Amino acid sequence: MEPRTSDGGADRPRSAAGKQTGRVIVIGPYLRMRRGDPDAQADLHAIRGSEARLEEAVGLARAIDLMVADALVAPVSQIRPATYIGKGKVEEIIGLVGAHQIELVVMDCALSPIQQRNLERAWNTKVLDRTGLILEIFGRRAKTREGALQVELAHLNYQRSRLVRSWTHLERQRGGFGFMGGPGETQIEADRRLIGERITRLENELKKVQATRRLHRAGRQRVPYRVVALVGYTNAGKSTLFNRLTRAEVQAADMLFATLDPTLRALNLPHGGKAMLSDTVGFISNLPMQLVAAFRATLEEVLEADLILHVRDISHEDTDAQQRDVDNVLRQLGIDPDAGARILEVWNKIDRFSAEVRENLRNIAARRPPERPCFLLSAETGEGVDALRVAIEEWLATTRTTLDLSIDAADGAGISWLHRNSEILNKEFHDGRFDMTVRVDQTKRDIVVNRFDAVPRTM
Repeated sequence: MEPRTSDGGADRPRSAAGKQTGRVIVIGPYLRMRRGDPDAQADLHAIRGSEARLEEAVGLARAIDLMVADALVAPVSQIRPATYIGKGKVEEIIGLVGAHQIELVVMDCALSPIQQRNLERAWNTKVLDRTGLILEIFGRRAKTREGALQVELAHLNYQRSRLVRSWTHLERQRGGFGFMGGPGETQIEADRRLIGERITRLENELKKVQATRRLHRAGRQRVPYRVVALVGYTNAGKSTLFNRLTRAEVQAADMLFATLDPTLRALNLPHGGKAMLSDTVGFISNLPMQLVAAFRATLEEVLEADLILHVRDISHEDTDAQQRDVDNVLRQLGIDPDAGARILEVWNKIDRFSAEVRENLRNIAARRPPERPCFLLSAETGEGVDALRVAIEEWLATTRTTLDLSIDAADGAGISWLHRNSEILNKEFHDGRFDMTVRVDQTKRDIVVNRFDAVPRTM
């Protein structure tokens, strides 16, 4: 079934400025996979149905306030070098563009510059592919200086060839790095040399950002604070869970890529300890490599995290495919999701199920292999969040050593060092000395043992 949207003007979404946005058609040009085709087994997208993929594309368009006038699947048996889709489908869409007075056609695929130019000429309207659409969303959502730099870098790498081969200028959209600029907006004369120079400057600025992040990370390691990073498919509920765990007020909305800029907050653990919780950008299927590369400075928080929480929308019909997409991006970052128990899965949004289904999910979770544990919760209602907090504390504790020691009360420097570099579990004063139980990272274990004659606690 091809999803169709209401054509009534009363329900049209509006931009941040309050003006009605352009009318859009979303096209899903998905390859037909023949039964038994080995490529279908390797293709992550083949796992999803065409309707689910098209629905996600429509959600991406609506995430930047585009009014989706129509959406349809255009099955492709073979990709055409000139237009991606067949001639008959191109002519069919010409009729739809005229009938709906379309200003933009979104193609849920990766188009070459030539394919994009030919489709624009045929339909006499702007054409945006999946990569361009995601870049447009990121350009509007980036709030911090770092986010703006990363989006601009990804945008310029994407447009490097298109600016030269497809257009004589790039029209700037509302001060961002948009693709849908209209008449009367500022024109930018750009060529490969100027773009290359700008890319070099951006890369140098991002290196400074990386250096600053390393300094902040080194400071947290000295405190020491363990880092727990949230990852997951976009709209899986990461920001809602982040707010629930830290009592923060990060934007959380039922919208793709509602949160873009990374955020760090203190996470209070059940027995008084603390960790740093990091909320990162959401992943998506076929995430453009330009974005993975550009946002590597941000995603370093994931690379350096002691523990990764993979938040899944367990109520989504494509939850298994979304898990594979996230695992794929993690592998691109150099993290093997199948190696070790560094990743805990969080099955979110269980409040959408009946009690019977929840019990069935708990039984499934209980049978999971120990190296891929998971926890059921609802970030919206708070159900299961306390159990997750306990699990985080227990996991972090397994990577640290508990030591007993006795220190002279007059050794202020030593006591101060212990408070800065370890987690104090117990502290009692007897006969001029402090008997202490501390928990330390493996990197500081030998220091504490040698300096304070500490003894590992036996269970």
